[in-house]
Amino acid sequence: MVKKISSILFLVLSHLYSVAQSPFEIYLEPMDIPSLGGIQAYAFGQTDGKWLIVGGRLDGLHKRQPFASFDIAGNNNQLVVIDPISLQKWTASISSLPISIQEQLSSTNMEFHQEGDYLYLVGGYGYNNATAARKTFENLMAIHVPNLVNAIINGTSIDANFRQISDLQFAVTGGHLKKINHTFYLVGGNKFDGNYNPMGGGSYTQVYTNAIRKFNLIDDGTNITINHLPEIVDATNLHRRDYNVVPQILPSGEEGITAFSGVFQPTVDLPYLNCVNIDSLNYTVNNSFQQYYNHYHCAVLPFYSEVNNVMHNVFFGGIAQYYDSAGILVQDNNVPFVKTIARVTRDANGSMSEFKLPVEMPALLGTGAELIPLKTVPQYENEVFKLDELTQDSTLVGYIYGGISSTAANIFFTNTGAESSASSQIFKVYVIKNDISGLDKLNEQSVGTLKMQVYPNPNGGEFEVNYFLTKSTDVKISLMSITGKEIEVKLIKNAGAGENQYHRKIRNLDNGGTYMLTIETDYETAVQKIIIEP
Repeated sequence: MVKKISSILFLVLSHLYSVAQSPFEIYLEPMDIPSLGGIQAYAFGQTDGKWLIVGGRLDGLHKRQPFASFDIAGNNNQLVVIDPISLQKWTASISSLPISIQEQLSSTNMEFHQEGDYLYLVGGYGYNNATAARKTFENLMAIHVPNLVNAIINGTSIDANFRQISDLQFAVTGGHLKKINHTFYLVGGNKFDGNYNPMGGGSYTQVYTNAIRKFNLIDDGTNITINHLPEIVDATNLHRRDYNVVPQILPSGEEGITAFSGVFQPTVDLPYLNCVNIDSLNYTVNNSFQQYYNHYHCAVLPFYSEVNNVMHNVFFGGIAQYYDSAGILVQDNNVPFVKTIARVTRDANGSMSEFKLPVEMPALLGTGAELIPLKTVPQYENEVFKLDELTQDSTLVGYIYGGISSTAANIFFTNTGAESSASSQIFKVYVIKNDISGLDKLNEQSVGTLKMQVYPNPNGGEFEVNYFLTKSTDVKISLMSITGKEIEVKLIKNAGAGENQYHRKIRNLDNGGTYMLTIETDYETAVQKIIIEP
């Protein structure tokens, strides 16, 4: 079965799917560890090639039944160590630990970050014995990963490997904990207290942080000291949870992070399509970029090319408001589970573009999964991979583990708990650089009858435009800068019905950039974003 899935994925990958040459390709190889068990929305650390899995849920999407969601039976009440090379696993119960540590360790959607030997956990949503209800825990926990992993493997006491402090600033779930240089950034998320009820009512309170909370952490191995820095609050643009926050190398060469998409917008229950770029001083909302794929938390792979000063982020499956159907971008405001693997690329000028890759997840997977990077592959301090130093044709860069496996795209309004489950699947993730001629598609939005396509995209100013006419008509093709400046307009009189092609070479665009190409007929208009490289 594994060989069959691998072959299918490779055939999909090798197919010349669409329109723009890719700097690399992605290949997924399924692997299985006997009796591993499924998990989603967990935290992880690693040491010596072994993974430490903490918290998360053993079931699938939370049920659409009052007070049935996040039940105690679905808590992960053990610590798991996984060796992806020897295909072994070890477990340890957390029942010997103090109740406050047990509760946080068995919670879901914690924020986490590993710094050297220590895995730091923040917040998380789970069952609280004192209130006999669920809450967001106001704790930060430090775990000594190498010592704990050794204790679990050897079956010795685990108790000495945990330290925990309380601080209301850490009462966050569904956000992300990252670092820029020496400062921690707790980005987005919410404080959800009480038992979840999909029908509403007074059983819980939910307060978004709307913030980037910054702090310095000093840990001498015994005491943890927190120095909170001024937080950044933006109730319009930072009202996000359950999304992707990814370490970056910025065009300046400095470390940064980007918050991609997220739910929900303040005025409508839909994901954000823009992103927030964060550096060591401030943040910028990028409204000129719209991310159509991969809106919910999923595995993400970040790459940076220093030679080209280009940052790439690859997103694997999950949930999204848009998906591709036979080359047509479909909008579904129910925000379904998807198979999409897409890449968001930032160029040296800071312009961002989205590419749908020709390879997909083999099923509706990815939501609540993590990409566990291979530490032996060259990376920057913030775990961004060094693309220029991947010299082999094919490089194993990490593994995707767990997440929600859904039986159908839209199960949210009928979910009884049987429609999805926590996945036990592991995928090896390979980056292929030199010998694959696979193609991407750049925000191809061929909605409607025009079925507009531009290729290659990106390009050096010379490209083809394909479009389909249902009847003979005049066609106007316009190229505009992203700021609205008109670059070129072409009027084609009485173009024939059926497939049409327009070839153009644009000159005097030395700086390149992002442009909007528009096709207008007397009955329909289509717009395509294109990248012209200098």
